Amino acid sequence: MIAFTVKPLFSIVVLTLTLVVATFLISPPSPFSQFSLSPTSPSVRRLVEWRPCKWWLDGDLTALPAKNNGYIRVDCYGGLNQMRRDFCDGVGIARLLNATLVLPKFEVAAYWNESSGFADVFDVDYFIQQMDGYVKVVKDLPPEIASREPFRVDTSKRKGRKGQFDYIESILPSLLEHHYISITPAMSQRRDRYPLYAKAALCQACYNALRLTKVLEEKGAELLQAIPKPFLSLHLRFEPDMVAYSQCQYPSLSPASLESVDAVRGDRKPWAGEMATIWRNRGKCPLTPSETAFILQALSIPTDTNIYLAAGDGLMEIEGLTSIYTNVFTKSSLLSGEDFTSMHGNTKAALDYYVSINSDSYIATYFGNMDKMVAAMRAFNRMSKTVFLSRRAFAEFTSQGLKGKELMEALWKVHGDDFGMGRGYALPDCFCEFKL
Repeated sequence: MIAFTVKPLFSIVVLTLTLVVATFLISPPSPFSQFSLSPTSPSVRRLVEWRPCKWWLDGDLTALPAKNNGYIRVDCYGGLNQMRRDFCDGVGIARLLNATLVLPKFEVAAYWNESSGFADVFDVDYFIQQMDGYVKVVKDLPPEIASREPFRVDTSKRKGRKGQFDYIESILPSLLEHHYISITPAMSQRRDRYPLYAKAALCQACYNALRLTKVLEEKGAELLQAIPKPFLSLHLRFEPDMVAYSQCQYPSLSPASLESVDAVRGDRKPWAGEMATIWRNRGKCPLTPSETAFILQALSIPTDTNIYLAAGDGLMEIEGLTSIYTNVFTKSSLLSGEDFTSMHGNTKAALDYYVSINSDSYIATYFGNMDKMVAAMRAFNRMSKTVFLSRRAFAEFTSQGLKGKELMEALWKVHGDDFGMGRGYALPDCFCEFKL
C-alpha cells in the first residue's frame, strides 16, 4: 500500500480513495484484494455497470421472411479480433438486407503468420444452431451458385452518414442482381441506426454464438489450469509495428528496439517538437512495459501478482515489466508440445482471448479490437474486474512534471473515477448502462 505524507484534509480524501481502489481489482479472499475491481465496502460502490440490453436477450424475435434476397459472404482481414468484429457486423448487415449468411472467409496472411480459417477457430455447428431465428446461415451454397465466386461489393467508402440506408440503397441492388455477394463491413457504419432485429442478430452472433472449437477450448482450459491462481490477464501492446503506426517518439528505447521500429515505419514518420507533445497528450502513444509497470504499482497491484501476458510475438522492452513484476507467464512458457508450436496467429490469439475472459481480472494498455471484445464478453458474464490503463492521463500528468508519489496519487484517482463510472468497459451496441 502506498504511504502518503499530505495535509490532514487531503489525507482523509486520499484514504477514502484508497478504500475505493483497494477493492478495485480482485475481491477477497484473493491476494489481489488491495486493488479489487468488485467493490465490497458498503461505503464504496461502483455507480454504473454495462449489462446486455433487455431488447436483445429478452425481446421477441422478428420472424425471418419466408423468401430472402440472396447470399452474403463476409471477407475478413487483419488479426483474429478485427476479423471477428467485421464478421459480427456482417451478420447484422445480412439480417438487415434479408440475406442468407455464408460462412466467412478469413484472410490468409503471411504478415500474421496465418493460414487458419473460420472453422479452424470457431465451432461452426454451434454458431448455426445459436443463430437460428436471427439469421439463416449455411455451410454450403446451392449448386447453381457454388461454382462461382461472389460479386465483390466495395464498402470501404461507405461513410455511414445514412446509417442502415447506406447498405440498403447501395448494396441491396447488387445483392438482388447477383444473388451472391461478398463484403467487408465499413468501420464507420452507424449500427445504432439498425432496426432492433438486425442489432439483435449482431449481438447474438458476437456474444452467444461464437464459441471456440472443442480443440481450442480444451487447449485454452489446459492453459488456464496451468496459470497460478489467482491471476490477472494483461494485454500489453508494444510491438514494433504498433509503435511505428502510432507515430510517437521513444528516444529511451534500446538501439535494437529503435532499429526494429525503423524497419517497419515506412512513410509514417514520428511527430516532432510541440506536435509530438500534443499527440502524446491525446493518448495516442502506446504505454511501454516500464510505464505499464509503474501504473500497476500506482494502482497498488503487488509485485508478486501472477500475471498472464496476453500478447503476440515481438514485444519490445519487456524487461521493463518483468524486472518489477516477476511472476509473468505466457503461452509459450506454460504450454508445450507440437500442437502448440504448430499454431498460427488466429489460434494463438484465440487462447489469449479464452484466458482473458476467464481471468480474475483483465487489464489492457490499449483499447483495440481484442480489448473491446474481451471487455464486452466479461460484461456479458458479469465479470466487472476490468481496467483500461489511461495513456492520456499518464501523458498529461508526466508532461505537467508529476513524478514519483505525486504521479502515483494522480493515476490512482483517475483510474478509480473511470472504474466507478464504468467508462469504456463495454460498447453501447449490445450493452446498456445499469445504474447501481
